[in-house]
Amino acid sequence: MTTYAVTGASGQLGRLIVESLLARGAAPADVIAIARTTAKVEDLAERGVTVRFGDYTDSASLDAALAGVDRLALVSGSEVGRRAVQHANVIAAAERAGVSRLVYTSILGADTTSNPLAAEHLATEEALAASSIPATVLRNGWYLENYTGQLATYAETGTVLGATGGATIAAASRADYAEAAAVALLQDAEGEVYELGGTRFTLADLAAEAATATGAEIAHSDVSVERLATTFEEVGMDPGAARFWAAIDASIAKGELDTSSTALADLIGRPTTPLADAVAAASRG
Repeated sequence: MTTYAVTGASGQLGRLIVESLLARGAAPADVIAIARTTAKVEDLAERGVTVRFGDYTDSASLDAALAGVDRLALVSGSEVGRRAVQHANVIAAAERAGVSRLVYTSILGADTTSNPLAAEHLATEEALAASSIPATVLRNGWYLENYTGQLATYAETGTVLGATGGATIAAASRADYAEAAAVALLQDAEGEVYELGGTRFTLADLAAEAATATGAEIAHSDVSVERLATTFEEVGMDPGAARFWAAIDASIAKGELDTSSTALADLIGRPTTPLADAVAAASRG
């Protein structure tokens, strides 16, 4: 019997990885959902999944959560600026627990991109390489939900604002990436790095799909990175955060969230979610 554990199971991606493991045949009794807020995954416990408390900043909780785990999906944390240390805590606990394989959700082109989100992912990849645990690194591209979650704002303002210079983005749904993580956890391949991306589109394409789905007049407005940062400040973001998030669009403009890799579709055995489908689904709520 192989025991599979998923960290961050109370979050959106972690929960979907658990769901994908079950959908792909893992027995509920063999799956452990590790969460900081266990109340959010009580429904998984009702289905036979073991639920354990685990906090990336609490080594004792991680030791308890990983006891008896064979294979672990380490879902990257949400606290930007604290993640490298948090992930290192999980890796160290996994070593102490004797975990035999680890799958980590990184970011597209982690070792080459200027994306400001990448540094902590790269540090985690380096920690994994230095550890004794064979690891599979899934370098996830952008989530479609990063855009479809703003559909109401696009309709209200009539604008998809960005500073991407018309560059292409290769994005997939959160469910697509979660399924890939489940497949990687279940399969025997080790020590591989996958560059993952899905449907390729520009922000102008996004605006067109948003207009179709909502019936609103929506156009793409491409501005400079500096203007985008200023706009973020004008809506209440502090200057440091505004520059950080605007720098992501600068990275996109360099083509750093685009890929022609088919690895994601190959892993999950189906086409990734089309942009039009994701936008239409979001418009229906």
